[in-house]
Amino acid sequence: MAEPVTEAAHAVAGAAVEHGSGGLPQFDLAQWPGQMVWMLIIFGILFFLFSKVFVPKLGGTIEAREDRISGDIAAARKMKEESEAQAAAVAQEVAQARAQAQKLAGDAKAKAKGESAVRQAEEEAKLAKSLAAAEVRIFEARDKALSQVAGIASDTAEAIVAKLTGKAASAAELKAAAKA
Repeated sequence: MAEPVTEAAHAVAGAAVEHGSGGLPQFDLAQWPGQMVWMLIIFGILFFLFSKVFVPKLGGTIEAREDRISGDIAAARKMKEESEAQAAAVAQEVAQARAQAQKLAGDAKAKAKGESAVRQAEEEAKLAKSLAAAEVRIFEARDKALSQVAGIASDTAEAIVAKLTGKAASAAELKAAAKA
């Protein structure tokens, strides 16, 4: 197996000798001046392309990007200022609405309190009138009851005396006993 590899290596080496190659052309000093000329031509072409085509396009792209970013930032700042102004206006409107609502609530409360006081005074007057009428009726009923108590007491005393003694008491004796 080692023989076919060795034969292939000898064949390649023999072919290189047949071409008369002395190695890589970059390292052959006789070819350096031609290589230098081509290197300067290619460098000049690349320098021209970069300086006149690629860098300006890239610079234009970068500048356009910076302009767009600057424009977007300016637009964002403007929108922020507008939104802050709108937020301040809304906050002011809310404060005004809150103050107006509190004023309306205070007015309604005062009105309700006034109406309540009027109704309370009316009800108290009605109650006082009803109380006075009730007191009059109570006093009349008490006086009537007290006027009847003497008659009831004398009738009761007469019945008790008649039952205990077996004889009826006189009206004068019963009045004297009831007053005592």
